[in-house]
Amino acid sequence: MKAKKITAAEFRKMVAVSSERLNKNADFINSLNVFPVPDGDTGTNMSLSFASGAKYVAESTADDVGSLAATLAKGLLMGARGNSGVILSQIFRGFYKSTEKKAELTPTDLAAALSSGVESAYKAVMKPTEGTILTVARQAAKAANQTSNQTDVSTVMSAAYEAAKDALAHTPEQLPVLKEVGVVDSGGQGLTFVYEGFAAVLAGKAVAEPVAKHQPNMVEMDEMVNAAHHQSVQSQLNTEDIRYGYCTEIMLRLGAGRLVDKKFDYDAFRQHLSEIGDSLLVVADEQVVKVHVHTEHPGQVLSYGQHFGSLIKVKVDNMRLQHETILEHDRQTDNESSAPTKPAVSETINGYGIIAIASGVGLGKLFKSLGATLILNGGQTMNPSTEDIVEAIKQTQAKKVLILPNNKNIFLAANQAAKVADVDVAVVPSKTVAQGMTSLLSFDSQASLKDNQERMTAELDSVVSGQITTAVRDTAIDGQNIKKGDFMAIVDGKIVLTNAVRKTAAISMLKRMLSADSEIVTIIYGADGNQEEAQEIAAAAQHLDSDLEIEVHFGGQPVYPYLISVE
Repeated sequence: MKAKKITAAEFRKMVAVSSERLNKNADFINSLNVFPVPDGDTGTNMSLSFASGAKYVAESTADDVGSLAATLAKGLLMGARGNSGVILSQIFRGFYKSTEKKAELTPTDLAAALSSGVESAYKAVMKPTEGTILTVARQAAKAANQTSNQTDVSTVMSAAYEAAKDALAHTPEQLPVLKEVGVVDSGGQGLTFVYEGFAAVLAGKAVAEPVAKHQPNMVEMDEMVNAAHHQSVQSQLNTEDIRYGYCTEIMLRLGAGRLVDKKFDYDAFRQHLSEIGDSLLVVADEQVVKVHVHTEHPGQVLSYGQHFGSLIKVKVDNMRLQHETILEHDRQTDNESSAPTKPAVSETINGYGIIAIASGVGLGKLFKSLGATLILNGGQTMNPSTEDIVEAIKQTQAKKVLILPNNKNIFLAANQAAKVADVDVAVVPSKTVAQGMTSLLSFDSQASLKDNQERMTAELDSVVSGQITTAVRDTAIDGQNIKKGDFMAIVDGKIVLTNAVRKTAAISMLKRMLSADSEIVTIIYGADGNQEEAQEIAAAAQHLDSDLEIEVHFGGQPVYPYLISVE
């Protein structure tokens, strides 16, 4: 159900969901970075920055949106890292300034807050550049204002998100370096993930809106990046291109410290620093000043700051050295790409390991993009044993593990593995790949294992799962007379029809799956399917309902040429 207003409860969920979106997609955002180089960690910076804000919000006892927005802004400021993190903090500082003392937000309030965020962000940057996160934020706010006369905040936020996606897609037209390397702006991509999460929550959906048809989906874009020998964008630049060699960040507590002898003036402070470096950002409130600048003289930045306050935090990175490390890493990756490797140890998410059981390289990438930390090969006809799952649990090296079986035939083995494992394990009883993917989007790294299991399980029935497969013998089941070689359409575990033509079976199945409330269709083609036919099925679905949002992905799964879900 679409939200009419943003309440404190809705705002909390918006922040949590968007934080997870950034966290799950940090590596992808990192791969889009172009220049200045080793600020090539935009995804990590934005993720950690927003996570800091999310932590502040989670710990707050406030019950009004204005107070929570202020808490988010403070958390973002204290945790902001790099250009992108600081700009993100300023967007939400402006958001907070507009929502002060408001218990709830109306559509008009939301549009005004997004606009205030844009104004704050532009002021924080010495030389605003179009084709960046600033452009994405501005276009999103513009769309929000154009729809602010609507009766629900969901419509406003959805308009903002769609405008953000469109602006992001056009960033290569505004920045030549983006066009040259063949990527969109990384900071803009990060903000789009944030707005995607906001829109999804306010629309009452567990999953965010799919990307527009003219844009590659996130997995396809990731594959495009990896296709260039898995090289980062930074590897296409030269170390000597870095004019200022030290990425310098300081945080000051104003008025405190033995060396304070000047009164802080924002404009004069920023002007002085602009003369000794570039990529400058200065963010300040009544108590704290945070600076990010690229310079050849980091000591001058530190000593200048001490005229106004005490140093709370200092961070200096040698960008030339980091860049050389990046180049060496890419060379090693190229040399080792054809050599046999041991299975990689999965990374944890705040102590969590998430095991998704699936078969198919595309499905693995999809689950990884949604937050799974380890993919255990298995599924229909390839059910992993209890020992297989126990070994996967060990491989996560996590203290808390969630298992997504994605097949009811794996439930027992998963539950047994959970009982004998040496760490805390919970099974989310996902019967299909679609259910597993949907449940992942409600994972909260800050919640307890039990709470995550309950919230993820609660989302399983929010998606209708369809599968196309081939009958291996003549039989009669579920009221269907089935002939060997026919294509069966299975919806949520029940065979609903058969047909000798695969595409006809898929389209007929889709007709049965759709309802008046359907909004999103996802088509995943397997090893025996193909993209051309998948697109034809997508076109048929669009013909059935022109308002549907449709995504097509490569899954590579065996047994099922097509997995189709409807939400």
